[in-house]
Amino acid sequence: MMKRIRTIIIDDEKLARSVIRNYLKDNPDIEIIDECSNGFEGIKKINVLKPELIFLDIQMPKISGFEMLELIEKPPVIIFTTAFDQFALKAFEVNAADYLLKPFSQDRFKEGLSKALLRLRDKSDTSEVIKSLIIQNELKAEFLERIVIKDGPRIAVVQIEDVQYLEAQDDYVMVYTRDGKFLKQKTMKYFEEHLNPRDFVRIHRTYIAPVKRIKKIELLEKESYQIVLEDKSILPMSKSGYDKLKEILK
Repeated sequence: MMKRIRTIIIDDEKLARSVIRNYLKDNPDIEIIDECSNGFEGIKKINVLKPELIFLDIQMPKISGFEMLELIEKPPVIIFTTAFDQFALKAFEVNAADYLLKPFSQDRFKEGLSKALLRLRDKSDTSEVIKSLIIQNELKAEFLERIVIKDGPRIAVVQIEDVQYLEAQDDYVMVYTRDGKFLKQKTMKYFEEHLNPRDFVRIHRTYIAPVKRIKKIELLEKESYQIVLEDKSILPMSKSGYDKLKEILK
């Protein structure tokens, strides 16, 4: 007897999960091993149960499908279920990712499933496709409202208004908050581009600070400065950082 494909359904809408379950009920190739109503639960189940296939909703509360994928090291084959607009769907098509636009018919569902099963049989590596989708999603995204970080076995969701400052650490960035510090695998360039420039300023090649938390600017010597934050942290500030801050505070 052929081994069945271990599958998890991740969607915050109960009706959407039941539609997928119903469409799969007579499929001899698929074994539904679990279903999840949010991304936190989804990551946990994927890490523990190691499914070969997941149905993943993109727009979920708490953390989105894309934020969830950033935290999974070896993603399984994914069929995205989404109510995204046409612009976003183009990204899926360009990357040959399988997606189902809600509401989808049973015929369209079968078509998407067939493609995913083909990938599984060919043992296709989907990690590059996923990486590319995440990058394209970031390019069209508005300014960050939160930062989702894997912190050992936990997942931390840091709201942007809670950020004290950011510090570059090689290919990572340390995010400092009142509740502690968290290491995120992103670059300073990424944060510089994705944080609202009215609210955050790159004061130095190593630091980004929220404008509202800067309490004092101190001149150390000619064209050399430091800032004091509301939590008493003291950070260096370059001449270009000083000029940027002056522009914001005009």
